[in-house]
Amino acid sequence: MSDEQPQPPAFDRRMLEALVCPLTNAVLEYDAEAQELISKPANLAFPIRGGIPVMLVDEARPLE
Repeated sequence: MSDEQPQPPAFDRRMLEALVCPLTNAVLEYDAEAQELISKPANLAFPIRGGIPVMLVDEARPLE
């Protein structure tokens, strides 16, 4: 038995072509390391969980 954790499904970068910030309609940037979609105009980072972007403002974290 292996101690390795299963990897979450990878985020499909082609989704970036269809997704925009729900507040500003701005283009999003993908942060692969943090698994987030960044909206610079809204100053928010939207999480990607299990390969699925969570585009809810209440779930986004403010950027510093």
